[in-house]
Amino acid sequence: MKRLLALGLLLPFAAHAVESAPVVTGHARATLVSEADSAAPGKPLRLALKLDMQKGWHSYWSNPGDAGAPTTIDITGATAGPIVFPTPQLLVEDPFVSFAYTGSVLLPFSVTPAAAAGLHVQAHASWLICERVCVPEEATLTLDLPAGSGAPGADAASFTAVDAATPRPSPFQAHVSNDGLLRLDAPGAAPVSAYFFPAEAGVIDQAAPQKLSHDAQGVSLKLKPLKPFDGKTPLAGVLTLTDQDGRMEALSLTAQPGAAAASAVAPGLARVLVLAFLGGLILNLMPCVLPVLAIKALAIARLSGAKQAHVRADAAWYTLGVVASFAAIGGITLAVSAAGGAGGWGVQFQSAGFTAAMALLMLAVALNFFGLFEIGASAAGIGQGLAARGSFFTGALAVVVATPCTAPFMATALAATLVLPPVQGMAVFLALGFGLASPYALLAAAPGMAKLLPRPGAWMDIFRRVLGLPMLGAAGWLGWVVLQQAGNTGLAALVAGAGFVTLAGWLYGRSQRAESSAMPAAGALAGVAGVLAALVLAAPEHTGVKLVAGSQPFSEARLQAARAAGQPALVDLSAAWCITCLVNERVALSPDAVQKAFTQKHVAYLVGDWTRRDPAITAYLKQFGRTGVPLYVYYPPHGEPQVLPQILTPGEILGRLNG
Repeated sequence: MKRLLALGLLLPFAAHAVESAPVVTGHARATLVSEADSAAPGKPLRLALKLDMQKGWHSYWSNPGDAGAPTTIDITGATAGPIVFPTPQLLVEDPFVSFAYTGSVLLPFSVTPAAAAGLHVQAHASWLICERVCVPEEATLTLDLPAGSGAPGADAASFTAVDAATPRPSPFQAHVSNDGLLRLDAPGAAPVSAYFFPAEAGVIDQAAPQKLSHDAQGVSLKLKPLKPFDGKTPLAGVLTLTDQDGRMEALSLTAQPGAAAASAVAPGLARVLVLAFLGGLILNLMPCVLPVLAIKALAIARLSGAKQAHVRADAAWYTLGVVASFAAIGGITLAVSAAGGAGGWGVQFQSAGFTAAMALLMLAVALNFFGLFEIGASAAGIGQGLAARGSFFTGALAVVVATPCTAPFMATALAATLVLPPVQGMAVFLALGFGLASPYALLAAAPGMAKLLPRPGAWMDIFRRVLGLPMLGAAGWLGWVVLQQAGNTGLAALVAGAGFVTLAGWLYGRSQRAESSAMPAAGALAGVAGVLAALVLAAPEHTGVKLVAGSQPFSEARLQAARAAGQPALVDLSAAWCITCLVNERVALSPDAVQKAFTQKHVAYLVGDWTRRDPAITAYLKQFGRTGVPLYVYYPPHGEPQVLPQILTPGEILGRLNG
């Protein structure tokens, strides 16, 4: 009796694609198809063997299981890479187990054209096809492509579909013990079924049940070794995990020997909370937050002359503003993730309208610091009026603008929120908030420290105007981000909005000094500025991240083509509003030594632009448990992907390339 588990490949094939003449064998129809409609000299492209098998018949995966043989393809006319096999099906025919494909299957591989006259390839394909009996079949297929750019063609959707059915590299560590306990360190994962397909036959009893268990730190699968593992050789293969809604994920992994039974390899909640606290603390030093902290610096300068109750209240309200804002972001992120959406750290800056609004807010604060108008305290009473609402919203603003500078410690903490239970995930966000607010929370705990600050005086007016400069700089930087997101049209709307904000501030200031009654006009102009900021959303232009020399736009197809050709690849996910990304680009990725190494090593340098929402990039981030950029992943010619630090150096890049 046949029992079919795991993934069925549903491959939509486009009409009028570049395809060879078909060869109909006894039990299958074979053709050779191309992802591109043309071939560029020296530029890799993907071809694939397409098998349409008769009902009830099947062919085999790279490891066929207890019996069978994998499909092979010999290419003449171009340099070809290995077949990239999609996730197989588990086919059980007691007492044997096969790893197989039924129906239609696409087996892609990469080729590199050598000549400028296009591509002429001949593929000799051999496969074993079985039902109750097994029949070896073969076909010789010829495909011609004209010379051209090598852009994706009519059949590219077929390759996209098979990419979705191909195992992705596991973002989690895996270990296997001598007695066959496979452990995946994936906190919060709760699959209802799982199966491990070994890359090589003769390692485990493939027909034996694989008992699944999971806890807060990961997933365990009990395998039955055919002989005890020697404790030195890794175990490679594909692990499929199916959740309670029937959604299946296939992970390509290499389990390292030893320590599989110890769940301590995965970071515990306490460690994640510490990392989150440190990440929030470090945000105080990041350039995105410094302009907003100028507001707090001015408030702190006033505190030396205040009563302890006022000091405690001001610090407590600021802390509450930070923590409450992190709680709100955490709640939204966890709710969106639970609903299957793409919530993440920094997604608000993917909206050009939001960025424009923040730029106008920074400009308004700068004008306030320069003395054009006053908020909360008059010029004559600058040491008075420690408004709780002002401290609270200053804390909220610090959180909002902190997101473009994701600090290194935050990556692990924020990634954990995607896999931890909701209550623990919210605890991570609260720890981030307390980390960011901690320098000021100390004043709430020990208000007497304010007496160590300089006494209020005339110097505060000068200090206040100096602090307006970083606010003005922040507004200018956000204007540059709007230019990247919405082009010249969006920038023109923002500049007009800035003019109205400035005029409204001047009128409001005159009203405060009783020089005129300009409040209605000031309010109207501020409203116009808001409307102009909203219009930025409709701006059609979008430039985004400018590609570094020698790079290409990121796509899964380009990455898979490089992997199939045995070419090293570096994936760089960035955004125009991410300051850490821009610094890494300038310091670590653009130097001549790094660019020369990319050329010498034939590195496929793939840059993904997340300045505005891109579902493909969001999905790739999620593969590695990330909620935001930057993300740098190096793929050696052979082996598992390596996630690089968020703060890069040329030495780090060169070390990976030469390792």
